[in-house]
Amino acid sequence: QDRDDQGGSRRSRSRDRGRNRGRDRDRRGGPDNSEPEIREDDVLVPVAGILDVLENYAFVRTSGYLPGPNDVYVTLGQVKKHGLRRGDAVTGAVRQPHEDEQQNQRGRQKFNALVRLDTVNGMTPDDARRRPEFQKLTPLYPQEMLRLETTPKAITPRVIDLVSPVGKGQRGLIVAPPKAGKTIVMQQIANAIAVNNPEVHLMVVLVDERPEEVTDMQRMVKGEVIASTFDRPASDHTIVAELAIERAKRLVEMGGDVVVLLDSLTRLSRAYNLAAPASGRILSGGVDASALYPPKKFFGAARNIEGGGSLTILASALVETGSKMDEVIFEEFKGTGNLELRLSRQLADKRIFPAVDINASGTRREELLLSQEELKIIWRLRRIMGGLEKEAAIELILGKLRETQSNAEFLLAVSRTTPGGKDELAELAAGTGSATESAE
Repeated sequence: QDRDDQGGSRRSRSRDRGRNRGRDRDRRGGPDNSEPEIREDDVLVPVAGILDVLENYAFVRTSGYLPGPNDVYVTLGQVKKHGLRRGDAVTGAVRQPHEDEQQNQRGRQKFNALVRLDTVNGMTPDDARRRPEFQKLTPLYPQEMLRLETTPKAITPRVIDLVSPVGKGQRGLIVAPPKAGKTIVMQQIANAIAVNNPEVHLMVVLVDERPEEVTDMQRMVKGEVIASTFDRPASDHTIVAELAIERAKRLVEMGGDVVVLLDSLTRLSRAYNLAAPASGRILSGGVDASALYPPKKFFGAARNIEGGGSLTILASALVETGSKMDEVIFEEFKGTGNLELRLSRQLADKRIFPAVDINASGTRREELLLSQEELKIIWRLRRIMGGLEKEAAIELILGKLRETQSNAEFLLAVSRTTPGGKDELAELAAGTGSATESAE
C-alpha cells in the first residue's frame, strides 16, 4: 500500500508540475514589463552606456558596443514607457546590491537592473519621446560638400576632392583589391573630416579586422573607433555593426551630421552569411540570399535629411580576392551607392600612391556639390584623362598637385590656356601619352 501511496503522490506531483509548466514558462521566457522599485535604504550607483534592445529585454552596454559583465538590465516596460530606441545613449542609476545579495550573485551571472532613467542622448526622457523617427525623415541627394583637402602635402584627400567629391549624406563605396592602400586611404579621409568638419560625429567601424590594425586606427584617427577583430565569432561582428548604425541614426534624428567609415562591407556580409539562419536559397559563391539584406539595410541608412542632419557612409568593398563569394557580394552592392572610389592593384604594385583609378571613380550628381566654375574645369580635366591609361592619368594629376599648394591653384592652372588656345595640361597629357606608348 505504501508503494501505491508513493505512486499516487508521484503522479499528482507530475500533474501539478505539468499544470504549472506553462505559468513558469510565461514567467521565465515572456517579456518582463515590471519596473524595479526603489526602497528607502537603497544606495544608487550612476551608470551610462548605449542601449541595446533585444526581443524580450534590453541592456545598457556600459563597456562599449559588445556585451560585457557590467551591463545593466532594462525591462521592456521601461523601454515602452520612455520611448527608448536601440542605440540611445542613456544615463541613470542602479541599486547597489546588499551583502546577502552579493553572496547569492557570486555563483551565477546576474545583471543589475536600471531603477532610474536620467537622460536619453543628453535630453530628458520626456523630450526624447518627441523626437522624429529616422525612417520617416525625407532623404535628399547630398548638397553640402565635405572638403577633405587639408595641407598641400596631403595628396590623397586632394585627389578624392577632385575625382569623387564627398557630400554630407553620401553613400560611397571604396572598391579595393588586396594591398592597394585601402586602410591608409580610410585613415586619411577620417583625419581630413576631423580637421575640416569638427561638428561631424565620426565613427570608424572595423569588422573582422586584424587586432594591430584596430590599435593603429585608434591611435591615428580622432574619432570613435568601434571594432570587432577577426578572432571573434561572426555574431559579434553583426552585433557591433548593428548597434553602431543604430547609434548613428539616433544622432541624425536629433539633427546631427554623422560620418561612418566601414571596413569592410564585404567582411560584414560574410559575417551575416555565417551568423544568419539558412533560408535554403543559395546564390553562387555560397552566399545565402537572406544574408545580404542586413548589410544592405546598414549601407542604405546613408542619406541627407531634409531640414537638417545627415548620415554619410563610406564603406570599403573587396574585389580581386579570388573568392567567388566576394565577387557576388560586390555585384549586389555595385549600384546601391552614389559615390565610387576605385583603387588599382596595378598602380599599387608600381608603388604609385594613392592608387586611384581616376576614370573608374566618380560621384553621382556632383554638380550639387561643386560650383559651376569648378565643375567646368573638372569636366575638361575628365575629358583629357579619358584618353589616357590609368597609370598615365594618375601620374599626370599627382605631378601637377605636387607643384601646386591647393586644389584651387591646381584648377586655375588647368583653366589657363596658352595664346594658341591649347590647354597646358592637354599638351602635357599628349606628351605623357606618347611617352607611355614609346615605353610599351
